This record gives sequence, structure tokens and C-alpha cells, in this order.
Amino acid sequence: MSSPPVALTIAGSDSGAGAGIQADLKAMSALGVFATTVITAVTAQNTAEVTAVLPVPTAIVDAQLSAVLDDFPVAAVKTGMLAVTATVQLVAERAAAGDLPSLVVDPVMVASTGRRLLDDEAVDAYRHQLVPCALVVTPNLFEAAILADVDPDGAADVDSMVDLAKRIHDLGPRWVLVKGGHLPGVHSAGPGPAPDRVADVLFDGADFWVLDDTRVVTRNNHGTGCSLASATAAMLARGADVQTAVAGARQFVHDALTGAAGWDLGRGHGPLDPFGWSSR
Repeated sequence: MSSPPVALTIAGSDSGAGAGIQADLKAMSALGVFATTVITAVTAQNTAEVTAVLPVPTAIVDAQLSAVLDDFPVAAVKTGMLAVTATVQLVAERAAAGDLPSLVVDPVMVASTGRRLLDDEAVDAYRHQLVPCALVVTPNLFEAAILADVDPDGAADVDSMVDLAKRIHDLGPRWVLVKGGHLPGVHSAGPGPAPDRVADVLFDGADFWVLDDTRVVTRNNHGTGCSLASATAAMLARGADVQTAVAGARQFVHDALTGAAGWDLGRGHGPLDPFGWSSR
């Protein structure tokens, strides 16, 4: 039997296992990829709240990177929560040196409530150092607005998502996927009537694709962004092109949302069903 393809996730640990490194491991494994990890932060969290965050020292992050890259044939890399400026800069330096192939950057800068998680220096490092090295960058609407340096209140429809994708592409990534999960009415905390379908916008610098699917009505949506980015990296590690990888990742997340829609795990936003347990 031939060895499985290998992907790497560089992200924080979620003790509730719905997002972060734990979600990445599940998504990559479900898609037939051997997942390696570099942990950037340890969080104390569950479905309802985050109670503590401890960044891992950047020297230890670097040591983890070296240990994995020196021994495994990593075919694709996904970044999630990088926690501090120095770690963003470290990962950017590694990417610029060619150490991080088929890099998918999920710029974890904003909580689902819209609260900023990183200071201006770290955001600047994302804009000018890490994002330009990405094959694909996958911001939600809040993160896209921050990267594009525009008012997030103006990101309310597909036309504004297209504009954000253009502005982010100007920073240097080859592909931009602006996610529409925080469009008005889509997220449980959002205003306005709930739409029947949810759209993402994919841009390669020349052409746009509006990718939409039926909205899954559920409170169990913790880790959707992590799962989408890590599934994209997994598909890339398997040899897919970007369009195919994004389409496959979106279908994977949609199925995982659908599978977990009726689950009752925790008091808040529960996890997804990446392994299709509900359909067995």
C-alpha cells in the first residue's frame, strides 16, 4: 500500500475539540490525508466560551516546524490561529523561504462576534508578510474587511464580497476565498431575515466564482472556518487544483454541518460531524 499524502496544520488547540488543531486533524483525516501539527497556542474553551489563551513560545513553534518539515513529505499547509505577531512573522518567513507548499492561510483575527483577536502589528504582519505568500487565503467577512482596511459594516452582500476579494488579492495571494457565513441573517447572531442560500466568493485575480449552497439551520457551527481551510489543504495535498479543492472542502463542510444539525453537545455552538457519524 502506498503512503497517504501529508498535510500540516499550524494552529491553536481547542480543548472543546470543535475548532483549531482538533478540527483540522479530523477534517484532514476524514479526507484521507495524514495530518501533522504545529501548535501555536493552548486555549481553554468549550462550546460556550473561551476562558484562557496561552501562546506557545515562538521558538517552540519554530522547533515544531523544523521537526515536521525535516521528516515528512508535507504537500500542503494550513495556518489557523497564530496568536502573536512573532509567530505570524515566523510562519511568513518560512513561507517566503519555500518551506510551506500549497499554503492555505485562514487569517484568524476576529472572533465570531466581531471582536478583534490580534493587535495592529500582527494584522500588519498578516497583510504584508504572510498573506502575500498564500496560495489561498480564506477570510470571513470580518477578517476580509480588516485585511482590506475597510469598514466591516459595509460588507453586507455579494458585491461587497467581490470588492473585498479584489482588495485582498492586491496584497499578493494567488487565490482569495471570501466566506459569506457572516452575511446578514446567516449567522445566528446576525441581523435581518435568514436567507435560504449562503454564498462564498472565489477570485484568482482575473475571474470570480460565486459559490453558493443551501443554508444549514443549526447552532452546531463551531469550527466551520477551520474545517473549510484544513479540508482545502487536504484536497490540495491529494493533488487537486484550487477550484476543485475549494469545491470539495465546501461540500465536506456542508455535509458535516448537516450531519451535526440535530446534535446536542454543549451549551453553545456545538461541533460538526466530519466523519459522517449521523449518516451511519
